[in-house]
Amino acid sequence: MESNRTTNHPADCDVTVQLSDCGRRDARAVFDTLDRVFASCDVPAPGPEQAHDHEPNVWMATFDSSARSGELPGPPDLSTQVTALLTGDHHAVAEVEKALGGLFEVRSSSSVSGEHEKEARLLLASRFVTH
Repeated sequence: MESNRTTNHPADCDVTVQLSDCGRRDARAVFDTLDRVFASCDVPAPGPEQAHDHEPNVWMATFDSSARSGELPGPPDLSTQVTALLTGDHHAVAEVEKALGGLFEVRSSSSVSGEHEKEARLLLASRFVTH
């Protein structure tokens, strides 16, 4: 059986996730967490910070919503709110949106649906666990 991390999956399962209004550490926290939930198709993971690097305005990765691990990791800590833009098939975006809602506090969300694609914009913040 082939690994989930191959490109042999239906394209309508791919969701592009663009993160903005955040630095490298927060982008890494979101992408690493999503990578534990879904197989990543294309994650140019933010590498180590370097003094001469300029932070990009948008971080982007693609995830295969059909390759779900089945369990959500613990909620990661974010230093600031992060804007996430999800783009893909209606069902695929809904799956990633649901996972993000279980991992982060979603402070706002809006979506635009087309005939074959959905775009969802979420404002993510750390979810604090109380005992």
